[in-house]
Amino acid sequence: MTRLSVNINKIATLRNARGGDNPNVVKVAKDAERFGAEGITVHPRPDERHIRYADVYDLKKVVTTEFNIEGYPNKSFIDLVLEVKPHQVTLVPDPPDAITSNAGWDTKNYFDFLKNVIAQFKASNIRTSIFMGTELELIRLAKEVGADRVELYTEPYAVSNEPEKAIIPFIEAAKIAHEVGLGINAGHDLNLDNLKFFAQSVPFLDEVSIGHALISDALYFGLENTINMYKAQLREDSWN
Repeated sequence: MTRLSVNINKIATLRNARGGDNPNVVKVAKDAERFGAEGITVHPRPDERHIRYADVYDLKKVVTTEFNIEGYPNKSFIDLVLEVKPHQVTLVPDPPDAITSNAGWDTKNYFDFLKNVIAQFKASNIRTSIFMGTELELIRLAKEVGADRVELYTEPYAVSNEPEKAIIPFIEAAKIAHEVGLGINAGHDLNLDNLKFFAQSVPFLDEVSIGHALISDALYFGLENTINMYKAQLREDSWN
């Protein structure tokens, strides 16, 4: 079954809005795992506007499932990941001032850059995933730069009013990724309305990373119930 990694950035955003340590991101991460999350994702940015570098070190001590750190691979990010050694690092092409991820890597134009960065992580036995669109040539090159997985950028599907049409490029991208030996993750704007169709349509899907929608839903349904609701969308026995 596809694994659910919960992105807890929005918990840190809420904490930072008021100062102090409420809500506590470490407690939320531990609770999310206790409620069934199969991974914890964080995306520390240079301005630390949500997850702080200190949070990453604190979380490393307590996360017992998969710890996934995502971000743009500048020197400070690379140093952080190499020191913390998470289970997975996900490279995103965001500039430092981006509000959120909005595109995948151009693995053709950034081939040498990505190959060098990924080699550093692989030397430390850190699984490396790179954030990608659905361009088939670029996905093939993701394998050549040394990535272990791709994370498909799902906003074009998630915001479409024609999901049956919008899903087609993701199906083809997943098939090519699998063909060349890449694992397949996905994330961005997936929610309770669109997750099931995506999961049952896209083959070889290892993991989805969901933060904003899941944390927003938790305001109404509670965190434990919400995590179980998302996991239910990923279970094959719910697709009939």
